[in-house]
Amino acid sequence: MRLAELTTLRVGGEAHSVVEAASSNELEQHVRDAWANGDRWLLVGGGSNLLVSDDGFDGTVIRALNRGIERLPISTTNVEKDVVVLRIQAGEPWDAVVAFAVANSLSGVEALSGIPGSAGAAPIQNIGAYGQELADTLASIEFLDFQTGERINISADELELGYRTSAMKRGRLGVVLSIDLRLEHSELSQPVAYDQLASLLGVPARERAPLSQVRNAVLSLRKSKGMVLSDDDPDSVSAGSFFTNPIVNENFARGLPMDAPRWILDPDAPESQVKLSAAWLIEHAGIRRGFSLPGSAAAISTKHTLALVNTGGATAEQIAELARYVHLRVLSEFGVKLQPEPQLIGIDL
Repeated sequence: MRLAELTTLRVGGEAHSVVEAASSNELEQHVRDAWANGDRWLLVGGGSNLLVSDDGFDGTVIRALNRGIERLPISTTNVEKDVVVLRIQAGEPWDAVVAFAVANSLSGVEALSGIPGSAGAAPIQNIGAYGQELADTLASIEFLDFQTGERINISADELELGYRTSAMKRGRLGVVLSIDLRLEHSELSQPVAYDQLASLLGVPARERAPLSQVRNAVLSLRKSKGMVLSDDDPDSVSAGSFFTNPIVNENFARGLPMDAPRWILDPDAPESQVKLSAAWLIEHAGIRRGFSLPGSAAAISTKHTLALVNTGGATAEQIAELARYVHLRVLSEFGVKLQPEPQLIGIDL
């Protein structure tokens, strides 16, 4: 099987072998078999955050297809009123998790609507959008640890969650089998923290709004940017945002143009870290929506400069060439190094 069939970018060569796990126990067994045999292994959920080489993957691809969402019983001792804990299997599509939460009046992940991929991948990236992050609601994960071989529970506090990163992304090897979320039983969303979303909802920033309205508004915003997977939208043949928003120190940020968007992460720190807009940097480095290199089927989305899309028949190398070009233009213009968000398999930028 070609990895192109398993990834939203629709690129990637042949896998040496592919196995499927329909349950948590099957997932554990497939992973243990790969470890015992000394095989290279690659875990694939929704395939929305992967750029795989045209040479494919000389190892075992393990597809996490274990699904399920259950409400866990919790003790009322030292637990806030109206808290509900959900256990979600790793192969559950993330947006199905959000849809379930909204349908059951559970608040805390509504602004994460429409994010592609699986629940098991969510803590690795610490997914986030429109003012919410998984870190806001993640309680713990069930993890098969490569180092010890044990199946363990790890609290969110131990995962070193940060902006699009975690201990797993920084090198802790293993597999997420399931995740637990702590949500609030409420008809209303968490305070709307993103100005564009608040404006669309017609509420002041930091106010709450009905859960279903927030979900619908987020889906509308994402669709307008080509960030919801759809057979009817060529701009959704992508890995979502290809670059993370850069984080620089405050002194460096002062040297950027005054109109460059920036957000101070910790105003009380001696030298604050500042988050920049990767989309703004790309656009102001002269790269416009729809741009492509001559003869390439890889292009910048026509809706959003952060997405690199496969317009039809693109190779992984063409996607990588475009990413390198964008990186060099931004580095040359602003001195900022853009970091790719997708996991790169057998390919370098």
